[in-house]
Amino acid sequence: MDTPANNLSPLRSRINANGRVVIPSEMRRQMGLSPGDSVVMSVQDGVLTMESLQARVRRVQQSLRRLIDPDRRLSDELIAERREEARKEAAEND
Repeated sequence: MDTPANNLSPLRSRINANGRVVIPSEMRRQMGLSPGDSVVMSVQDGVLTMESLQARVRRVQQSLRRLIDPDRRLSDELIAERREEARKEAAEND
């Protein structure tokens, strides 16, 4: 059975006495993980999934992009809101 270049066949690992599991180097490479990187883990139906924090952020950003009109600039809206709040606070303090 052929596996795509970015997928490895399942590998077996053991949990040590401290609860640690070694992630094989090829898996770390494919995930873009380096020592000290943060990972996000979850368990669903008894299956552990793990991804780099950067990959999770990218995935969430992509899913949110589908919900927002591409012509809408949320940063401009936020700046406008903050300026309006500052204007109101200044008017209250006068």
